Amino acid sequence: MLVRNVWTVSGLLALLEQPTWEMQTLRTRVIEQGRFPSRRTWERRLATLPSTLLARIGCLGRHLVEVINPWAGTGRAVALDSTILHARGGVWHNKHRDAGVVPRTSIDTEAGWTKSGWHGWVYGYKLHLATTVAAVWIPLAAELTPANTADNEPATRLLDEVPPAARFILGDTHYNDPAVRAHCTATGRLLVATRRGPYPNRDDGVEVCRVLVVTTASLARHALKTPLQVGDRLRLGTWYHQMQLPRASATDY
Repeated sequence: MLVRNVWTVSGLLALLEQPTWEMQTLRTRVIEQGRFPSRRTWERRLATLPSTLLARIGCLGRHLVEVINPWAGTGRAVALDSTILHARGGVWHNKHRDAGVVPRTSIDTEAGWTKSGWHGWVYGYKLHLATTVAAVWIPLAAELTPANTADNEPATRLLDEVPPAARFILGDTHYNDPAVRAHCTATGRLLVATRRGPYPNRDDGVEVCRVLVVTTASLARHALKTPLQVGDRLRLGTWYHQMQLPRASATDY
């Protein structure tokens, strides 16, 4: 079960009162000394949570890796990425920021601007994560920065918290950075990150991408017990054409 967009204590309490078996089970887990915590107790505890939340995410994730060993049947890989979070209370335009003017008191002055290819211009924050790449994706480290922070800046700090067992670090173009690569080399890890350049790509990563795409398609086929649809075949075929790889490999899956 996935719960999202619970922003207030009243929303949390209303959620716990739902007559579903999941909520009933969760409610019994938070009972202390035979009593359910009061609203004031929830408010006090949740008020202290933001300052330690990121550390708790990493601590819990690393503990789960030790318990369930998600890399038992796979390569010991970790993925780095970030997601954009909108700031609440309005935006602080650059003309006002440069002038030192805050039009509304609700504006979060610690946030920053960034441009996303999907969302466009966004005023807010970035949540940077390092997660396991396995049958179970587990966050191992987390960091929150203003949205205008480059992805590669907190990467080395995230990698410092990754379990030593990890051997492969996966990321997009933003992580193909000398400092990140040097950190991986110093810790005995291999950085696998895309790089900018014209198509068709001819570097060593082409074969790695080919294996990943074909393997993903094969896993999807076996999971669904059905062949890929025409649209899936066309997308794989287009990708293989760009990479100048045998088109038959894509249509076989």
